[in-house]
Amino acid sequence: MESETLHGVLVEVFGLGVLLVGRSGVGKSELALELLARGHRLISDDAPTFRVNAEGRVIGTCPPLLFGFLEVRGLGVLHVGRMFGEPVLRAQKALDLILRLDEAHVADPADRLHGRRSQKRVCGKPIPEILLPVRPGHSMATLAEAACRDQTLKRDGYDAAEDFIRRQQQQIEAGQ
Repeated sequence: MESETLHGVLVEVFGLGVLLVGRSGVGKSELALELLARGHRLISDDAPTFRVNAEGRVIGTCPPLLFGFLEVRGLGVLHVGRMFGEPVLRAQKALDLILRLDEAHVADPADRLHGRRSQKRVCGKPIPEILLPVRPGHSMATLAEAACRDQTLKRDGYDAAEDFIRRQQQQIEAGQ
């Protein structure tokens, strides 16, 4: 079975496998550390390996040498299992979402309703991707958690933007 290694940090947030990606130095490891401090789990820092399992899901694992370690600029290499306890570590997780960290951008009106969403292929399978703007003073962990909760709602059939548009259209049609 073919595998694919990607640059990023694979974490579990509210039960979702989430790959944090972005240019070097954008804050992937710092965000992962914040998420771990909030009770989420680490699968792999830097170079998670992905493969498709028998059920057709993309599964991410950590190279054995890196298991439990997280490199954070300014702090160096940390063993997060020893810092937070071994339950913070997980050997593998299905990939459900990619969060791309990028410098702030000016949102166009469509972004205000739907955000910056796309799909990326990993091992040939489409995976939802959301661009999260990195801005000083904003809680990236809160944004990442909100993105995960919203992705779960979307997976379960609810789209907040479509609900808002529908409600707005009903108001217009009612003449209010």
